[in-house]
Parts: sequence; structure tokens; C-alpha cells
Amino acid sequence: MTQVIDPLSLLRQVRLRMTQQALADRLQTNKKTIYRWERGLTRCPQLVAPALQEILRMNRSSAPDKPASFTFADLFAGIGGIRIGFERAGGRCVFTSEWNEWSKKTYLENFGDGHPFEGDITQVAAKDIPDHDVLLAGFPCQPFSIAGVSKKNALGRPHGFECSTQGTLFFDIERIISEKKPKAFLLENVKNLVSHDRGNTFRVIREVLEGLGYKLHWRVIDGKSYVPQHRERILIVGFREDTDFTWDDLQLPPQGPDVVSILHPEDGSEEAERHYTTGPRAEISPRYTLTKNLWDYLRAYAAKHQAAGNGFGYGLVRPGTDRHTRTLSARYYKDGSEILIERGRGKRPRRLTPRECARLMGFPDDFRIIVSDTQAYRQFGNSVVVPVMEAVAKIMAPRILEIKAREAGEVTQPRLRAA
Repeated sequence: MTQVIDPLSLLRQVRLRMTQQALADRLQTNKKTIYRWERGLTRCPQLVAPALQEILRMNRSSAPDKPASFTFADLFAGIGGIRIGFERAGGRCVFTSEWNEWSKKTYLENFGDGHPFEGDITQVAAKDIPDHDVLLAGFPCQPFSIAGVSKKNALGRPHGFECSTQGTLFFDIERIISEKKPKAFLLENVKNLVSHDRGNTFRVIREVLEGLGYKLHWRVIDGKSYVPQHRERILIVGFREDTDFTWDDLQLPPQGPDVVSILHPEDGSEEAERHYTTGPRAEISPRYTLTKNLWDYLRAYAAKHQAAGNGFGYGLVRPGTDRHTRTLSARYYKDGSEILIERGRGKRPRRLTPRECARLMGFPDDFRIIVSDTQAYRQFGNSVVVPVMEAVAKIMAPRILEIKAREAGEVTQPRLRAA
């Protein structure tokens, strides 16, 4: 007897991975219909069950074409920017943790769920995390960022490690490293981590990680070598054993791409996408052009602070003249003022589209964006520059493999770098 699969159960599984709108688009229906099925206002029809099963099947990671060189755990994963870099270097993800439900949908849509995926890492016992060679963690930066600290100071709230909601998440990294003892780790955070609390925050981080027996290497890297965006972030690399790792092996390109490279060409050479671009030439939707009121406000605000000797104001990018943008932040959805694209004399500037934001962070064009513009701006503003992660992963990988070989008895001594 053929087993009848409950389509509502499948729907609930799919909705963990997709927004209502994305699912409606996939099923060629509307968002209101999905809502009514979920709430039981109308019956979810049996005929959609095969389509839902196919979505679930496609969103589960298939076996890799070739064995991975090493494994990694992806903590505070966001939408998977660090993961992409380490997969390109030969790694395979065996565990993911991300608490934000919208980021989780984007992550699962692009990477599937072929391994354990947890939400709140504070509720996960370290012993329950699969063994892994490398721990990756872009732990929350707001408690240490310049903007985050200024805002918390203005509101009279604690920041850094005193921020109970985000600052103490570093110690979850500590307990997992202590339990699982990975061969290496990579931690990413804002440049201000080094100077926060007059250097005391970074001193504690160093003492904790070195106390676990790891040899540390850190460096502040500007993403503009790889993407047309000025974005400085600190990367902290640790190895459990002696290696010849050195940042000198990271050969930064002398000049990164021009900002024009991430903009929609609007000449028909790319297909129109969602509501970002429209028509046969895939021209940018008018929705991204600033309203007259907002543009007047931003200019008045900038003039006011310029008169007072402050540097506050919008960031206007002139394609063909300016090579880089300012740093894209998670607040970009509010007014887009940090990166505005000039559209020509007498025209109001526009925001970047979410796809352009993805390109600005180095995500490939086949990376699927299934959330609203607001959520997409937050996700890319909180993410990492993917090619930076790939470059660092590729200079870490040989040392990770060396430690693995040493443990397997294939190598007895760490290789020595030639003088």
C-alpha cells in the first residue's frame, strides 16, 4: 500500500528553509495562499506534496564529488560567507550554528541541511558537536565595533564582554575549542576588536586562546584588494601545533576591482532578476532611487555636520571615477546613505540592489537571495568578504593537512621554512 505523505508536514519543513514569498514563487502561487495553508485556513492540497519533496531534496547537500581534505564547523555562520571560502580550499562542513531565522533560511537555501544545524550555540553541549579539523567563527562584532560601542555608550548600555547578549559569545568558542581541540581555527571580527577597552578585550582573547595551547597569528585585512569596498576586519588564526604559517604567504592583489564591476550593466547582458531589475535590458527598478524628501534630508544633514567640522554624511559613489565604496553595514536598509550610486546630473542617486550588495561582498551570482530587501541588506552587511576568506583558507590548508598527516604518523616533524 502506498504511503500517503502529509503535505502540511512537508510544508512546515520547507518553511524552515524558505520564506513564504520564495515558496510561493517556486510553487507558482501567491504568498496569501501559503499563509492560509500554514494556518489551516484552507487545506494544503496533496498535489503539492511532490513539489515540496523535490524542494527538500534539492536543499539537502549531496555527497561531494571528491573526498574533502579537511572538515570544519561553521559557528555564527550568518549566510555562509566563511564557509564558501573554506569549501573552495578543500574543506567540508560538518556542523553549522546560526540563531537568526532569516539568515538560516538563506543559508539552508544555498547549502542544504546534510549535516547538524543548530540555532542558539549557547544551548548546545560542546561534546555533541561533531569532531572537526577547523573551527570557523565570525562571532558577533557589534559589542566591539566603533558604531556599536558609540551607540551602547549613548544608551548607557554595556559593550564588549560586559554585553551579556553578544559579548560573552566568545566564551562559547572557548568551551568548544577546549572540548573538541580542532587542529586550527579562524575567528573574524571588526578591526576595533584590537583597540576596544584600551586593548584589554583583545588581551583577554589572546590569553584564553593561548591558554588552550594554540599558536596565534592575527592580521587586519582590507577587503578592497578583492572587492571594490573599503572593509577592514581582523582575522585571528590559531594552530594547535607548531607550523610554518605566516601572513607573508597572503599575497594581496595590488589593486582590486572597480566599483563598476559589481553594478547591474542595464544593457541586456544579464537577465532581469526579481524586482531588482526589469525589462529586456534588465534596468534597475525605480524603487532603489532615493525619494526627493530623503535626498533633501541627507544633503541637509551632511551640510549641518560639515559646518560643525564633523565627517558625518552620505557616501556618494561616482561610477567610472571612484574605485571603492565605504563599508557596507547591516543598517544599509534604513536609508542606504553610506553607499549611494550617482545616476547623472540632475538625477537623484540610488541605493545598491541586494544583488549588487552580494557582489560587493564577493558572493557568486548563483548565490540565491530569497528574503526581503531589508533582510538581504542586513545579511550582506553582517557578512564577510568571501574572496578574503578563500585566500586565507588556502594558506591555512597546507598546515592543517600537515598536522593531520603528523597525527596519522605520516610526518614526524613540522616542515621548516627556508631561510
